[in-house]
Amino acid sequence: MHRRSSGGPAAARGAVLLAAVLLAAGCTGGTDRPVAAESGPGRAAAGPSTGPGPSASPTPAVPAGPYVALGDSYTSGLRIEPQVGEPRGCARSAVNYPSLVAKALGLAGASFRDVSCSAARTGDLTGSQRTDDGANPPQLDALSADTRLVTVGIGGNDAGFMEVVGECARQNLVQSLAQSLAGSAAAAAPCRDHYASGGADQVRRKVDAAGEKLAAVLAEVRRRAPQARVFVVGYPALLPADPSACAPVLGASVAPADLGFLGEKERELNGMLAERAAAAGAGFVDTATPSAGHDMCAGAARWVEPPFPAPGLAAVHPNAQGQQGMAAAVLRAVRG
Repeated sequence: MHRRSSGGPAAARGAVLLAAVLLAAGCTGGTDRPVAAESGPGRAAAGPSTGPGPSASPTPAVPAGPYVALGDSYTSGLRIEPQVGEPRGCARSAVNYPSLVAKALGLAGASFRDVSCSAARTGDLTGSQRTDDGANPPQLDALSADTRLVTVGIGGNDAGFMEVVGECARQNLVQSLAQSLAGSAAAAAPCRDHYASGGADQVRRKVDAAGEKLAAVLAEVRRRAPQARVFVVGYPALLPADPSACAPVLGASVAPADLGFLGEKERELNGMLAERAAAAGAGFVDTATPSAGHDMCAGAARWVEPPFPAPGLAAVHPNAQGQQGMAAAVLRAVRG
């Protein structure tokens, strides 16, 4: 995609397409390197490892299992082939980061359970979640006193982060149309202005509310699996530190200042996850730092798909390379 001028029909068309794609995304809600997915239709091309990969067998300090993976679509591996498990509506991939971690640790069968589910919120860990293809039992039901390792990738949907992404697309669409039809002046960051209306940071308030829910979940995890090592897994970077780097991918459909706003809010989300993990005595897996340079605008090196994803993959979600990178980050934390 080439850079577009700010305003006029071309920018408006770009914003329309971006809004449509992001709205759709928001509804989903033993080797010496991470295992690579096969290339082909619906798969992201595997790239070189960006961090220390798993070894063939766990060290004595690493939990021998059972390992239970809890989480949302960033954990389940939405649309990354092959899709496995039941219910199919949870969209779990056989090469998502829990599966890669389990393989690296030599855990299989009863020693590994992945109960993550696309579109999950914290309430779906304690209650049943309905999907388009069956119901997923409460995720915490997979825990027991025997569980020795738990990863939790949750909170983004509670904070409404995908809705924020979609709202930014809508706000920029409105601005583009206004500029095109009426020639009105452009706001530097219409989305940021929208969420700051009324004098309160509405996104921060949602993030804080999600933190309260996560704290309750982590307490329940500890109660059900008192001997387990627990890790909260953060979200990989969606955008580069310099928003202008996204111009070739996003054009002028979203103002650079609003891209910066989205990056800031994702950092707040990850900061909340880290704080709640520490307060609960759990570990935190930082996936944002190792994903720097692998954001949605990084071309073939990306870990997260852009609003216009590769065929078969989910917009604004990790691809196979992203799952490999997240697995490497989890393994570093577990082995540490």
